[in-house]
Amino acid sequence: MGSFSIWHWLIVLVIVMLVFGTKKLRNIGTDLGGAVKGFKDGMKAPEAGEESKEQIAQTASAAADKTVDVHAKDVNK
Repeated sequence: MGSFSIWHWLIVLVIVMLVFGTKKLRNIGTDLGGAVKGFKDGMKAPEAGEESKEQIAQTASAAADKTVDVHAKDVNK
Protein backbone atom coordinates (compact mmCIF):
# COMPACT_ATOMS: atom_id res chain seq x y z
CA MET A 1 0.00 0.00 0.00
CA GLY A 2 3.04 2.28 0.29
CA SER A 3 3.62 2.69 -3.44
CA PHE A 4 1.16 3.32 -6.24
CA SER A 5 0.73 0.85 -9.07
CA ILE A 6 0.35 1.76 -12.73
CA TRP A 7 -3.45 1.52 -12.36
CA HIS A 8 -3.48 4.20 -9.68
CA TRP A 9 -1.52 6.55 -11.94
CA LEU A 10 -3.80 5.83 -14.92
CA ILE A 11 -6.88 6.63 -12.86
CA VAL A 12 -5.27 9.87 -11.64
CA LEU A 13 -4.38 10.78 -15.24
CA VAL A 14 -7.97 10.19 -16.42
CA ILE A 15 -9.35 12.32 -13.58
CA VAL A 16 -6.88 15.14 -14.35
CA MET A 17 -7.84 15.03 -18.04
CA LEU A 18 -11.53 15.19 -17.15
CA VAL A 19 -11.03 18.12 -14.79
CA PHE A 20 -8.66 20.25 -16.87
CA GLY A 21 -9.37 19.08 -20.41
CA THR A 22 -6.86 18.14 -23.07
CA LYS A 23 -6.52 21.65 -24.51
CA LYS A 24 -5.48 23.16 -21.20
CA LEU A 25 -3.05 20.28 -20.56
CA ARG A 26 -1.55 20.82 -24.03
CA ASN A 27 -1.08 24.52 -23.27
CA ILE A 28 0.57 23.71 -19.95
CA GLY A 29 2.89 21.25 -21.72
CA THR A 30 3.80 23.86 -24.34
CA ASP A 31 4.51 26.47 -21.68
CA LEU A 32 6.61 24.03 -19.68
CA GLY A 33 8.57 23.02 -22.78
CA GLY A 34 9.22 26.67 -23.64
CA ALA A 35 10.42 27.35 -20.12
CA VAL A 36 12.82 24.39 -20.21
CA LYS A 37 14.12 25.49 -23.64
CA GLY A 38 14.66 29.04 -22.37
CA PHE A 39 16.50 27.73 -19.32
CA LYS A 40 18.79 25.58 -21.49
CA ASP A 41 19.49 28.51 -23.82
CA GLY A 42 20.31 30.67 -20.81
CA MET A 43 22.75 28.08 -19.52
CA LYS A 44 24.45 27.81 -22.93
CA ALA A 45 25.17 31.56 -23.22
CA PRO A 46 28.43 32.02 -21.28
CA GLU A 47 29.86 34.49 -23.84
CA ALA A 48 28.58 37.54 -22.00
CA GLY A 49 29.69 36.09 -18.68
CA GLU A 50 33.18 35.33 -19.97
CA GLU A 51 33.68 38.91 -21.11
CA SER A 52 32.82 40.05 -17.63
CA LYS A 53 35.28 37.54 -16.18
CA GLU A 54 38.03 38.89 -18.44
CA GLN A 55 37.26 42.44 -17.35
CA ILE A 56 37.31 41.37 -13.71
CA ALA A 57 40.68 39.66 -14.21
CA GLN A 58 42.12 42.79 -15.84
CA THR A 59 40.78 44.98 -13.05
CA ALA A 60 42.19 42.64 -10.42
CA SER A 61 45.63 42.60 -12.03
CA ALA A 62 45.61 46.40 -12.30
CA ALA A 63 44.63 46.64 -8.63
CA ALA A 64 47.42 44.21 -7.72
CA ASP A 65 49.94 46.52 -9.42
CA LYS A 66 48.79 49.45 -7.28
CA THR A 67 48.90 47.65 -3.93
CA VAL A 68 51.60 48.47 -1.42
CA ASP A 69 53.37 45.63 0.33
CA VAL A 70 53.96 46.49 3.96
CA HIS A 71 55.33 44.57 6.89
CA ALA A 72 53.63 44.84 10.24
CA LYS A 73 55.80 45.70 13.23
CA ASP A 74 55.34 44.05 16.59
CA VAL A 75 54.67 47.01 18.85
CA ASN A 76 54.86 44.98 22.07
CA LYS A 77 58.66 44.41 21.90
